[in-house]
Amino acid sequence: MALPDDEEGTTVANGHPPANGYLPVPGDAPAGKVSAETQNGPKAGCLALNGVSRDSPKAASGALDGPKTPLAPEEETQARLLPKDPGEETPAVEGTLVPRTALSARRFLVLLIFSLYSLVNAFQWIQYSIISNVFESFYNVSSLHIDWLSMVYMLAYVPLIFPATWLLDTRGLRLTALLGSGLNCLGAWIKCGSVQQHLFWVTMLGQCLCSVAQVFILGLPSHIASVWFGPKEVSTACATAVLGNQLGTAVGFLLPPVLVPNTQNNTQLLACNISTMFYGTSAVATLLFILTVIAFKEKPQYPPSQAQAVLQDSPPGEYSYVKSIRNLFKNIPFVLLLITYGIMTGAFYSVSTLLNQIILTYYEGEEVNAGRIGLTLVLAGMVGSILCGLWLDYTKTYKHTTLTVYILSFVGMVIFTFTLNLGHIIIVFVTGGLLGFFMTGYLPLGFEFAVEITYPESEGTSSGLLNAAAQIFGILFTLAQGKLTSDYGPRTGNVFLCVWMFVGIILTALIKSDLKRHNINKGITNGDIKAVPVDSPTDEESKTILMSKQSESAI
Repeated sequence: MALPDDEEGTTVANGHPPANGYLPVPGDAPAGKVSAETQNGPKAGCLALNGVSRDSPKAASGALDGPKTPLAPEEETQARLLPKDPGEETPAVEGTLVPRTALSARRFLVLLIFSLYSLVNAFQWIQYSIISNVFESFYNVSSLHIDWLSMVYMLAYVPLIFPATWLLDTRGLRLTALLGSGLNCLGAWIKCGSVQQHLFWVTMLGQCLCSVAQVFILGLPSHIASVWFGPKEVSTACATAVLGNQLGTAVGFLLPPVLVPNTQNNTQLLACNISTMFYGTSAVATLLFILTVIAFKEKPQYPPSQAQAVLQDSPPGEYSYVKSIRNLFKNIPFVLLLITYGIMTGAFYSVSTLLNQIILTYYEGEEVNAGRIGLTLVLAGMVGSILCGLWLDYTKTYKHTTLTVYILSFVGMVIFTFTLNLGHIIIVFVTGGLLGFFMTGYLPLGFEFAVEITYPESEGTSSGLLNAAAQIFGILFTLAQGKLTSDYGPRTGNVFLCVWMFVGIILTALIKSDLKRHNINKGITNGDIKAVPVDSPTDEESKTILMSKQSESAI
């Protein structure tokens, strides 16, 4: 059962009592006009204006009833930013208090549950295409029909991402998680009723529901990491959340060829094997949905970082989903990242979807090894994801790491392309692992880099747009590479991807790296406006007083 917030184990930042209100004060204000006093009572961090204590009626009246000048948008954003990290001094205002931050032990349970149901969703994405020849024979359909069982994941994501991110931003993390896990479970059960040769449309219906579930899953890793994990572990947490999806793809490459071997001469046995795979998937998905209902919470009792404290203390009325989308598309570095992430991830989706056809072109009858090569590709990528996440948490070198991994992914794709026809399948295992280590390892880098350069915009919105770009490129690349592979061979299709990845390298090099979230956690702001806590959560009259330089001078 879910424990109450006050029963959860937490690690609280020492010396930082709770505080919710913030008074933005120009960083160059004279020391005589601004001072903060720490008291033992509930109203810690009292502010003195022009030498008058904030507790006096005169100060309160002057602050609240005096002339108010609306803040410009950039000042309004800066007014939400905290001046310092726990334990650091703020040059402009000495003795400033910051909100209480804590790390909840529940964060690991939330991360685990999400990673597992993301795993099942990814498994259902790839379970058809890795044994495409088997399902073509069973349902008596073309290879394009089977490819669409994979591509429907990409197609559904694009139109649904905007309502899904709106739901995440306005209704919260828990409801989004329940929808993702619940639809994933429902789709799996519908597939159980499709194990007859004339019921291809039923399996497509179940796959469509799973593809809708994916919309409520793919955008959550960076959001869960930011809401539940501290600044020193946020990149690793995001990488771990992405890891669950990658592990599902790996299991999807490994198990279907083993559970559903190619027994074309015995249709009844083939149907029994397919049924076993579908019912097993449904049972696991049901268990994870129940765990999500019981244990998945909206957010911890206290924010895990100063950057999250700022966002949680912002008045709800300030947020506009449409404005957030508009701001993201005006952000040139983010638009460049959007394109480059779409190219890289779309190429990975295309290779994963067509891997069975690529391998069987050169190595006939090697369905099981094709699945194992896919497993090697993803497992190597999982290692790459974790290492990249740890590296980012340690160095915060987002752009350099992203560009390096992009270049190495391109090199890996070139090597994979020109060693396929050597006649030694062990070489394909090695080159596939090299390709996966960098290509799949890039996925969490894109998420975290996007959050850094778009802060304080919603992590769910930026991640959702990245995934939408990935789905669009994934559909286009899969259709184009599939056509080139059928007409001219796998090498031509792979060269097509190499060209696009080279374009992605150039665009990545043009991205300007402005680590906004990292700067806030370190107490660095780009403007002169500072945020000073003035009330504690225990103060029933806690208010947020926003002032620009003009209003302060009027007071």
